Amino acid sequence: MELPAELPSLLEEWKTAETVAFALLGSYARGDAGPHSDVDVVRFVDDDKHGEDARSFLVGDTKAARERDDYIPLSGSSRPCLVVRSTVTPSQVESWFTEPGQAVNIIIGLRDGRALWDPNGLFSAIQQRAWEFKWTRTHQKKADQMVGKELVGWIEEAHKGLEGLRRSDDGRLLNARFGLSWGLAWVMRLHRGVFATSDNTFFNDVVSIVGPETRWAKLLHQAFGIAAGAEGDSISLREEVTSGLLLYCETFSLLKESLPQEDFLLIEATVRRIRREMATLVVAADGSPRGPKT
Repeated sequence: MELPAELPSLLEEWKTAETVAFALLGSYARGDAGPHSDVDVVRFVDDDKHGEDARSFLVGDTKAARERDDYIPLSGSSRPCLVVRSTVTPSQVESWFTEPGQAVNIIIGLRDGRALWDPNGLFSAIQQRAWEFKWTRTHQKKADQMVGKELVGWIEEAHKGLEGLRRSDDGRLLNARFGLSWGLAWVMRLHRGVFATSDNTFFNDVVSIVGPETRWAKLLHQAFGIAAGAEGDSISLREEVTSGLLLYCETFSLLKESLPQEDFLLIEATVRRIRREMATLVVAADGSPRGPKT
């Protein structure tokens, strides 16, 4: 897909005294954009005073676009396109390389990025730094500290899942499902230092690193509801949450040697509780979990 022809004029409009570079990230930078892909533009500024400034613009001469407050009239473009502009400060750039939670999300994107306006080579230097980036012991230590806090944070969702299963309460189950799928996938990404190509590939990236045939990966599929259930049926919400609870236990088993002691005890107690409740599971003919007895 080609970039909107009007993008250069938009960049000129967005330049301020503190602007030092513009870069293109995401699918348009990688060259795999589709007709519904957004254009990710990052504006770099020279100090930390301006903070983060993220805005979205629907560009294209359509009725829907004309009715928006942020409509920008274009000349001759018939395809509406979402342009997402973010502003990044020097301290935010530094955090991309020092904070593991940010590094796994941004490093590959920086490597694939394209300079749109870089008169002093700032983005070029950042991109070179991304190519030279290595996951160090310091990164791993910070990541494991974060992993402990993440698993403690998802304890509430585990409790919601158990109570939701006990009551057959869809509200509690829906609350639990996010943390027991997305949340645990993020925990493993962080611990293993899995650098995703994009936010669209995170699932395959983390499964590939852990191993597609591992119990952890199979439970992750079920927690997301993307694996076939018994006899080819789709997986129910109850089964997704049940698999997510078992995934919490499996994640603990894989990571327990790396967890900070102050978090370990809380997480271990939660795992014991889940396993105790899972002992009452109704098991399908193929051995997959079907949900607790009610």
